[in-house]
This record gives sequence, structure tokens and C-alpha cells, in this order.
Amino acid sequence: MILTRLVVGPLQVNCYILADEKTKEAVVIDPGDDAGDILRVIREKGLAVKYLVNTHAHFDHVGANKALKEATGAQLLLHEQDAGVLKTSTMHAAAFNLTTTASPAADRYVRHGDLIEAGEVSLKVLETPGHSPGGICLLEQGMIFTGDTLFAGSVGRSDLPGGNLMTLLAGIKQNLLTLPDETRVFPGHGPDTTIGDERRDNPFLNAESGFQ
Repeated sequence: MILTRLVVGPLQVNCYILADEKTKEAVVIDPGDDAGDILRVIREKGLAVKYLVNTHAHFDHVGANKALKEATGAQLLLHEQDAGVLKTSTMHAAAFNLTTTASPAADRYVRHGDLIEAGEVSLKVLETPGHSPGGICLLEQGMIFTGDTLFAGSVGRSDLPGGNLMTLLAGIKQNLLTLPDETRVFPGHGPDTTIGDERRDNPFLNAESGFQ
């Protein structure tokens, strides 16, 4: 399996390219910006992008959707509950005095339990709303891509439209903390971590914080 991370855009989003080493079929997770950089890696590695997946539709995670879709012909996947968020991504960026490129609508909506497959890559969709209405995480063998749900030492903010802290924490408890401690966590911003480290040290999740 090929796994490449690029840090893109002014908000330093982690964009991940995950590909089957044999077939070169690939999935791009959260192409937030810097489409040229992402496409350069895709071409250098000789990848055929099958899917673009947004873990959620906030503007910093979707800015390169249009350029990548046009360049690769890939299908864009998103949870339906974030369809409205995607439509307003340019207005959301403007509220932060930033700009983004408007995204096309999703080609297909995904929901909890769906598999996103490219060659031998198989990503299982886990619904984890709370940072946004349709936030998802993507589970592969021994690794999970958490978008803005879970970070090293923190969780996603819940004060944006459609956010809810209790919903966010419940999704983490039900769908992430049930994973093995050694599961590697690849978040939407910042460094990698593991489920075990977050279970033990994350102040939002440990027993001392009152999270049960």
C-alpha cells in the first residue's frame, strides 16, 4: 500500500493519498487546497485516482475537489448530511477572510458501514458527526483517517454551524475508542497518533475529564 501525506492550504490540512501498490488505484482524502501539488504526486507515482473523499465539507478540506475531479475523472464522495455545508464552502471561507474554490456536488453519498474500495485498498466509513453534521472517519487495516473528529491531544471544534460536542464525543466513544490501541490515527490537521495514546492522554477523552 502507498500512503502519502501532503500538508495543504493556509490552515495546514493533511491531505492523504492512499493507493494499491499493484493496481495503482488510489483514493485522495481531503484535498483541501494546492491541487497542483497533489496532482504532481499522483502523476509521479503513476496513480489512477478512483475516488476523492471528504471527511467533512468545511472549506479548508474541499478546495481542490474541482481541480482534481476535472484532472482525474474521480468520483467525489461525501456524507449526505454535509451536502449543505459543501454548497456554502466559499461563504464559510469568506467568514475567515480566506477564499476557496467552489466544489462540485458529490457524485455519491456514503454512510456508516460503506466500503470505499480502490484495488486492495478498502476504507470503511464510520459516522462521527459533531464537528460537522456529516463528519466521517475512514478505517483501513490498522489505521484510521479521522478528519477533524480526533487529533493528537484534542478533538474537533464543535462551535461551528451544525456542531455539537456531546454528539462528537459519543461518536468517538462508539466508533473510535472501540478500536485496538495500536491503531494509527491520521488526523485532518497536525501529527499522527494512536488510539491508545488518545485513550490514555487526550484530556477530552480520559476518565479525569469526566468522559465515560
